[in-house]
Amino acid sequence: MKIRLAAAAALFACASATAQPATTPAKPAPDYDSGGLPRTPVYHADEGQPVDVRLPEKKVDTRQFPQQTRAPYHHATDFKVTVLSNELHAGWASIVLPSGRILVSEHLPGALRFLEKGKLSAPLTGLEGLNLTTPSMILLDVQADPAYATNHTIYFTYCEYLDKTVYNTAIARAVVDEGANALREVKTLLTTVPYFPNDQTQNAGGKTGGRIAVGADGFLYVTIGDRDNAGTRPWGVAQVLDTHLGKILRITKDGAPAPGNPFIGTKGALPEIWAYGLRSQEGLAFAPDGSLWETEHGPRGGDELNRIEKGRNYGWPVITHGIDYSARTVGDNLVAKDGMEQPVYYWSPSTAPSGLAFYTGKSKAWAGSIFVPMLNGRHLSRLKLVDGKVVEEEAMLTELKTRIRDVRMGPDNAIYVFTDPSPSALTEKSAATGQLLKIVPVR
Repeated sequence: MKIRLAAAAALFACASATAQPATTPAKPAPDYDSGGLPRTPVYHADEGQPVDVRLPEKKVDTRQFPQQTRAPYHHATDFKVTVLSNELHAGWASIVLPSGRILVSEHLPGALRFLEKGKLSAPLTGLEGLNLTTPSMILLDVQADPAYATNHTIYFTYCEYLDKTVYNTAIARAVVDEGANALREVKTLLTTVPYFPNDQTQNAGGKTGGRIAVGADGFLYVTIGDRDNAGTRPWGVAQVLDTHLGKILRITKDGAPAPGNPFIGTKGALPEIWAYGLRSQEGLAFAPDGSLWETEHGPRGGDELNRIEKGRNYGWPVITHGIDYSARTVGDNLVAKDGMEQPVYYWSPSTAPSGLAFYTGKSKAWAGSIFVPMLNGRHLSRLKLVDGKVVEEEAMLTELKTRIRDVRMGPDNAIYVFTDPSPSALTEKSAATGQLLKIVPVR
């Protein structure tokens, strides 16, 4: 798709664009870079054919039902793009507030800022109220309380950081004082265990999880990555219940285990756990029907879209549709096993999904769509769900040729997207060139 972006100001760009479908001639599959990851794919726009025609990492099709991967391409509608800012540093997540301001989280060094009319505020004060034991922190997701208009409460996740070591993910709450550019009543709700990761050489984005979704039941659902540094026999921590790693948690807004959690009363199990057997969860969102969905990175191939249900085991590292980064098989090379859930959809080779949003706007063309930003894949994926299965896929924003970090559904029926121009994980040295895009369908 062609996207024309025209600058509207010297300090930031404001632009409109119309996306047009384009047909790309078939080309040989790109080779792999020195780290074993696929180079930026060439996406196809042939009606009814998959957008990605490269061989899967396992070299054979391991789908367990027809719609599990490689859905047919369909261009639903053109769309307009407005660049709200192009000078974001290490942006991770955003919230469009009732005031019209956008609250932005920066990854490292961790900070929250307001974006208003293209201008970024100074970092909000108050994070020092977390009383960290380390001199720095990594900030991850941020979500508003459903009653934010009256209580001004937000929830966010963070990790402590020292000497290139990322300690485990914590969940916090604060009250936003927009007039004072400050956070009040800052409180850590839960520090997940173990505090130390398995491998202290991981980068600042390494399998921390940290995505938050607020349920209609009033509880917080939070992803926690397995923090393992891969290999053919990965750390099996996602399969045991005495750690938060490789899990989705469900807690109250005060940080206590939520009533009705499946493992409350189970000997040796942590009561916050809602689901387990997960690897590196990067997106979490509730669908309009109330079901909970998650995206996660596989190893090399096997990136997943999962429907998350109470107490279910999602199989990592016992089953996977991917392989190890060394090109050898993971574990016993299983893709399915009784008692373990299959992903609703998977991508192979890896595209590195990094967020998740359900479209709830007025566009009939995008009805039933979910949006998934891709880091390694360098596009915004639109998937259409029918009866819980993916029936079409569209690769959007491919002309930007950049990693895309996050996507949110705004209250104005628009989609908001963070770009991440860093060559790999965000760091304190990442250039302040990230963009926040507002996307509106034409029809």
